[in-house]
Amino acid sequence: MCRGIQHPLRGLFLRSYLSQISRDKLPDIGSEYEGDAESINDAVEFVLQNFIEMNKLWVRMQHQGPVREKEKRGKERNELRDLVGKNLHVLSQIEGVDLDMYKETVLPRILEQVVNCKDDLAQFYLMDCIIQVFPDEYHLQTLETLLSAFPQLQPSVDIKTVLSQLMDRLSNYAASSPEVLSEFLQVEAFAKFSNAIGKVIEAQPDMPVVGAVTLYVSLLTFTLRVHPDRLDYVDQVLGACVKKLSGKAKLEDSRATKQIVALLSAPLEKYSNIVTALELSNYPRVMDYLDNATTKVMAVVIIQSIMKNTTCISTSDKIEALFDLIKGLIKDMDGAQDDELDEEDFKEEQNSVARLIHMLYNDDHEEMLKILCTVQKHILLGGPKRLTFTVPSLVFSALKLVRRLQGQDGDVTGEDVPATPKKIFQILHQTIEALSCVPSPELALRLYLQCAEAANDCDLEPVAYEFFTQAFILYEEEIADSKAQITAIHLIIGTLQRMNIFGVENRDTLTHKTTGYSAKLLKKPDQCRAVYACSHLFWTDDQDGIMDGERVLLCLKRALRIANAAQQMANATRGSSRSVTLFIEILNKYLYFFEKGIPQITNTVIQDLIELIRSEKQSDNTVADPSTEAFFSSTLRYIEFQKQKGGSIGEKYEQIKTSS
Repeated sequence: MCRGIQHPLRGLFLRSYLSQISRDKLPDIGSEYEGDAESINDAVEFVLQNFIEMNKLWVRMQHQGPVREKEKRGKERNELRDLVGKNLHVLSQIEGVDLDMYKETVLPRILEQVVNCKDDLAQFYLMDCIIQVFPDEYHLQTLETLLSAFPQLQPSVDIKTVLSQLMDRLSNYAASSPEVLSEFLQVEAFAKFSNAIGKVIEAQPDMPVVGAVTLYVSLLTFTLRVHPDRLDYVDQVLGACVKKLSGKAKLEDSRATKQIVALLSAPLEKYSNIVTALELSNYPRVMDYLDNATTKVMAVVIIQSIMKNTTCISTSDKIEALFDLIKGLIKDMDGAQDDELDEEDFKEEQNSVARLIHMLYNDDHEEMLKILCTVQKHILLGGPKRLTFTVPSLVFSALKLVRRLQGQDGDVTGEDVPATPKKIFQILHQTIEALSCVPSPELALRLYLQCAEAANDCDLEPVAYEFFTQAFILYEEEIADSKAQITAIHLIIGTLQRMNIFGVENRDTLTHKTTGYSAKLLKKPDQCRAVYACSHLFWTDDQDGIMDGERVLLCLKRALRIANAAQQMANATRGSSRSVTLFIEILNKYLYFFEKGIPQITNTVIQDLIELIRSEKQSDNTVADPSTEAFFSSTLRYIEFQKQKGGSIGEKYEQIKTSS
């Protein structure tokens, strides 16, 4: 009956019925119909013959009926495919089909039918069936035979999916036990897969780029799971991908781009160490085919990998290679449009680069200096927009090296000089100077002051003085905003107060400049606060510190005069003066220096100031302010508290009366 019925659909169901009823009657090992080896051959031949005939009937369905119903027939065939596939399942269940029989008879016969049917639906489904129903061990031992069929399939067959499933299945098999890995090496699985993929791509010249790249992603995933120690294999896969992409411009197909990102991300995820990826010569060559936006995305992925795994990159060569990979974030790419740039994204990207700079480290001072020079070279080419993010990181990274080198110094001559603080300060000076093209004077001023403090700790007076000079030039010529001036002058005062390296002449020049700037601030209250802050420049507690009581008193008196002028100005313009907060702040400064034992500040001076504040508060023109009242009360309570302490402190405060 099976031979007699030629109608594809009826014949398919009849043969399916035959397969079903004969399934438990095959002469197999362990069955009631068990016979000799010949009878097992008969069973296999019977099932294979039925499979071949069913496949022919199934394929014939596509070519019967009008053309307009072709799509409908395709759907029907798709629903009936399991009828054909069940034969392969039956074959896989026959106990007598050992590896030799599978290799010699079963697989070649099935593949012959698959290739010869020249039907894309049948070829895709049956190749998938072979991979799913037969054991992993059989696939591994017959890899060459199985892979040889792929290039012969129709160009429209989705080969990448089937091949990917095969590699995925075998990589899971490799992970199941260490003993299995030796089998993979014996059969040279990687070489066979690599060769097969090359032949498939060659046989299908019209295959879209995304298909080829997807195959390489699967091969790379397979390689990383089966041979993670073979970096040469990984690089070979990347090289094959570069070869496929050669001659093409940057990828514009978003799906292909996505696959390239997957290809580049796989080694990062596997090795958790960017240093390993930097050893792959083809890695940057693959990245070159990404468009500008994706190059940035990939650069962020690389930096995130470094952060996540706290990878320390410790040689200038590797940093050169790394910066080549993340060049999308370091500098403007050719053809990039500024107006396409999202401000928030840009900030986030540059902050990630800044964080990366802190991850670059080497215990060897010479190598660390080379690292700093490499980073400097790259970031100074990044354009003015990036400098405000990247320069501070480089400066503080260099200052860390300066701290490590403290006390080591020598004359700096020639190019190949040893790492010395002087040499690093020269690099720092050039780097901060680059901020002038941004321009970002406030940031540059802060960095100059940080460097001045480091130079102070290294006992390099000329260097510290030069950094201060640069800070003052910026203050004079670039910082015009009054709020920025206030912040800057307090930073200058704070830094100068900590400096102990300057000789009398240099220190006098700098303090004179600082007090002069303080008195020239726009608003009187700001002037007052800056001037009384300058008092700290003339009295420091350090060993060999400056102790000039006369000039401390001079600063405080000057601050009082400015505070008085501020009160009178407010009275004249508003009809009522503001609160007396400035006087109370100055009183607190007097108390601070009084405790330090400055002879010029006596309890009489403090008493007079308390009385002045009281009289100002009672003035008709003063606006009552609860916070000022609390501030004054708190200051008086502090005086009382010091009295109760007794001893020398109590004696000093005894003469000061706090009650009215």
